[in-house]
Amino acid sequence: QVYVTESGGGSVQAGGSLTLSCEILGTTFTRYCMGWFRRVGGKEREGVARIEKDARTFYVDSVQGRFTISHDNAKNTLSLQMSDLKPEDSGMYYCQEILCSSWYSAFNNWDKGTQVFVSS
Repeated sequence: QVYVTESGGGSVQAGGSLTLSCEILGTTFTRYCMGWFRRVGGKEREGVARIEKDARTFYVDSVQGRFTISHDNAKNTLSLQMSDLKPEDSGMYYCQEILCSSWYSAFNNWDKGTQVFVSS
């Protein structure tokens, strides 16, 4: 299991952009892949973007075309570029190892996340 620390959240107006960063301690993309999740209000945490071992990326419909996930191999960081943000994108964002080819987190322990607030 890797250890992660998320950063980059903040407050923006609708239509604005933010880039989230996830610092990863440990070796990634051996047994698991990586993903970004968010929790909005009291709802269940949901996966929004994931990246496979071959660098293919996948997104949920609500963020497709607006969010871009990437992994910097040299820095071992996971990023989430978010543009054209909407108020419904507000929430706590987390990075996590996932079961490859799925939206399932590989572990139940989560870092503190980074907060995103989008005002209308």
